Amino acid sequence: MKILQISSARNYGGGEKHLIDLTRGLSERGHDVFVALRPTNDWQKRFDFLPDENFLHVSLRNSFGVLSAQKIAEFVNEKNIDIVHAHVARDYIPASLACRLSKNAKFILTRHVLFPMKPFYKFALSNLAKAVAVSSAVEKNLQSLFPKNKIALIANGIFIENQSDESKRRLGEEFRFLHDIPFDALIVGTIGELKILKGQRDFVLAAKIIYEKFPDARFVIVGEDHSFKKEFRQELKRLVKIFRLDKNFLFLDWVEDTAPLLAAMDVFVSPSHSESFGLAILEAMASGTAIVAAETDGANELLQNNFTGKLVPIDEPLKLAEAVAELLSDQKKRENLGANAQSSATRKFSLEKMIDETEKVYRNTLLTNQS
Repeated sequence: MKILQISSARNYGGGEKHLIDLTRGLSERGHDVFVALRPTNDWQKRFDFLPDENFLHVSLRNSFGVLSAQKIAEFVNEKNIDIVHAHVARDYIPASLACRLSKNAKFILTRHVLFPMKPFYKFALSNLAKAVAVSSAVEKNLQSLFPKNKIALIANGIFIENQSDESKRRLGEEFRFLHDIPFDALIVGTIGELKILKGQRDFVLAAKIIYEKFPDARFVIVGEDHSFKKEFRQELKRLVKIFRLDKNFLFLDWVEDTAPLLAAMDVFVSPSHSESFGLAILEAMASGTAIVAAETDGANELLQNNFTGKLVPIDEPLKLAEAVAELLSDQKKRENLGANAQSSATRKFSLEKMIDETEKVYRNTLLTNQS
C-alpha cells in the first residue's frame, strides 16, 4: 500500500511519537509511506528512516486550507497514494478535501485527544472511511458524530524490551551517575509537556508532602514548556524554591531515551487532569516501574485496577502524595505493581498489535472500495 500520513504539529509529543512508530512499522512491513508536515516543524529528523522524496511540506494552519488541500491532492495523485491518514484536527478537512480532489485515495483520521469534535465535522467529513480512536473514551466521543461502523478502536502501542534485572539496574545507575543522584536515593518522576492540564503543579505540591517523610527522595520533572514565555516552567521552579526543595528536584527539558530514567525511578507519577490515553504511563508500564496516576480516562483504561498501578482522584495533591509515600515505604509492593503493569502492557499494548490493527483498517478500507 501507499500511505500518506499527515500532521501539522509543530512540536514533538505523544501523538507525534505514535505517528513515528506507526510510520516506521508500516515501512518495515514493505509499505510505501509518505509524510506531510508543516515547514516549520521541529521533529522531521525523527523520520530518518524515510527518503527525502517521501516528504511533503505544506502549511496547514487552520481547518479550511483549500490551497493546502490542492497541494496534498497533487502529491497524492503524483505518488498514486491509496490511503490519506490525518492525525491533527485542523488537518482533517484539508485531508478530506484532498481525497475528494484525488483519483481514488481513501480518507482516514486518528483522534488522539478527548476534546469533543465540533458538530460540523459530521457533514464536512462525509467521505470519511474510518475514524480511529486511541481509547474507549475517545471512541465514545466519536460516536456522537460518526456511525459505529466508521469507528475503529486501536490503542496506542509501544515497543517492549525484556530487560534483565541486572540490565535495568545498570541503566538506572547510569542515570543517577549522570545527574549526581545518590544510588540509594528514592526517585519519583513524571514525564509530559509542561502545562497546567498535565498536573505538574500537583506533582510539586505532593513532593512537598512526600519530602517530609522521605527527606532524601529526589523528584524529576521531564517535559518542555512550549508556551512563548515559558511561564508555567518558571512557576514550577518558583514553587520548588519556596518549598526549599531545590536540591531534591531535577528539571529536564526532554529525554530522548526514557529507559535509563524509568529504570532509575522507584515510582512514576501521572498527575494529569485529562488523558485520552497516556503514552508516558504506557512507557512506565513497559519498563516495569511502579505507577501512581490521577484517575483520568486514559489512566483508567491502561491501569484498570490496583494490581497494575495506584489510581487517585484528579487534582488532589494530598491523595497523590499518600499513594506515592505508600509505595516508597514498600519495595515489594512496588516490584509487584511494576511486574503486573509490564505483563499487562506486553499482552494488550504492544507496538506490533497496534500496527497489525492499523494495517487491517487500511486493507479493509481498500477492499470495501473495490467491492
